[in-house]
Amino acid sequence: MAQLLFPLLLVALLVPMFLGVRRQKREAQKVTEMQEGVKVGDRVTTTSGLYGTVVDLDETTVDLEIAEDVVTTWLRAAIREVRTEDTHAAEPAATDSTPAEPTDGAAAEESVEETNTRLTKD
Repeated sequence: MAQLLFPLLLVALLVPMFLGVRRQKREAQKVTEMQEGVKVGDRVTTTSGLYGTVVDLDETTVDLEIAEDVVTTWLRAAIREVRTEDTHAAEPAATDSTPAEPTDGAAAEESVEETNTRLTKD
């Protein structure tokens, strides 16, 4: 009986481990493909949570515009995800009295007068 127990125990432990390694490899391959498929103009999130737009690429680095005329250089491996417009739709709506964002996916820029009015509200 003991001669049969050891091989069964090995199989019971090795099969889940093997399946876990396969799943991990598939996930790593998907991340690698996503990072290699980044192109100029993509909106991305880095592993540190920074949101930016890709403005330049080479084999190992990506230049991200994180604010108007503010460009930072990151390793491609630091990109966690490429954001799509659907990602913004999944975010909860604001509950304050600010005007709603446009639903067509285009980013609306407010004028200088609108900004000054908003900032000087009592």
